[in-house]
Amino acid sequence: MSDIIEQFLKRLQHPLMAGIDLSLDRMARLLAILGNPQKRLPPVVHVAGTNGKGSLLAYMHAIFETAGYRVHRYTSPHLVHFRERILLQGKEIENANIEKIFRHISPALNQQQATFFEAITAAAFVAFSEKPADILLLETGLGGKLDATNVIEKPLLTAITPISMDHTEFLGDTIEKIAAEKAGIIKRGVPCVIGRQDFQEVLPLLEKTAASLNAPLFRLGQEWKIENHHYISAHRNILLNPALAGEHQFDNAATAIACIEQMPQFNISDEHIKTGLQKAMWPARLQHLTNHPYCKLLPPEIELWLDGGHNPQGGQVLAKWLSEQSRSKKIYLVCGMIKGKDMKEFLKQLAPYAEFLCSVIIREEANSQPAEAVAQAAQSVGIKSESCPSIEKALQTIIEFTKTNTNQPAIICICGSLYLAGKVLAAN
Repeated sequence: MSDIIEQFLKRLQHPLMAGIDLSLDRMARLLAILGNPQKRLPPVVHVAGTNGKGSLLAYMHAIFETAGYRVHRYTSPHLVHFRERILLQGKEIENANIEKIFRHISPALNQQQATFFEAITAAAFVAFSEKPADILLLETGLGGKLDATNVIEKPLLTAITPISMDHTEFLGDTIEKIAAEKAGIIKRGVPCVIGRQDFQEVLPLLEKTAASLNAPLFRLGQEWKIENHHYISAHRNILLNPALAGEHQFDNAATAIACIEQMPQFNISDEHIKTGLQKAMWPARLQHLTNHPYCKLLPPEIELWLDGGHNPQGGQVLAKWLSEQSRSKKIYLVCGMIKGKDMKEFLKQLAPYAEFLCSVIIREEANSQPAEAVAQAAQSVGIKSESCPSIEKALQTIIEFTKTNTNQPAIICICGSLYLAGKVLAAN
């Protein structure tokens, strides 16, 4: 990362910068100063939800590119470098381009305060407006209704992935309040794809919002379904073959196909879809690490996996995969978490499958939970655990713990936070 980019990002994270107030007014003023780049974007697919947003965008991205279309994409957070957030025509934005855009928006930030996310979203809109593309895949950062990305007045399509309890300090302390915030991306007359919803209160609320805006819905279980790993609708029947690991990826892949179906102006065949699903890449979501320095610390019978799930629903998804693996392999965890997350509820999902857990602090993250706090939370839900000063030490501790099971196939899964996952990937 260049000095200019690093200094600019540090400026945005300064305590004197604006705090989160969940309002679009400040974002609108900032964009107006910049000439309203959000009005000069390619057609937009706007995605909200608690889990699965990134995977959904990764599948759509791969499908569009397989069909020959140019794709812009905006996601958060980044894992290793900032430029991961902004893809221009399918490639990470170049440092020189980021520097140019940051210089461009700096004077505007002197006129209008903004949060970190508002400022970088404005920067992304400037970047997207300057380079042509056929589609822009846009992920919300927090919520939906008052998220900085929700200044897009007329997207081509909206999509809502599974909604669960997360960011309750900003979005509300009930599933209804959180769903109402996510539903805020639904726009008048714009089709909306709805993925699987595990809380019975969510779908009726989304349907009510859509009806009030005359927004056509394309819902899992009604207009489309998943049956025997096939995506089935009135017009398509496609065997799902997602590249990403975990049973939940069949849902994400199917939701991507549902989105494609709602954009008939693009010429995308079943073969484009099948190939695209196999080409999708999304790091730190049940990612098997095979060529990483940490792998060299492990005996050959131990696999190393990485997962960034960090809320109770993420824990449930990880637990389902661990339950399948535990039939033939011992399961060990290295876990670090951010403050504000429900540690006990996350770890409770994993408890039936974990032999042992080593907790770590997420270095250089001010909001990291102390390793001791994570270990105590694990112990409170029945997981034998201890705290370690580093990931390397955690791996060594687990190896010592497994010596009584020599040659026993095992998995070590590093989990609990995307920020921790980023540190692991950066170490490669």
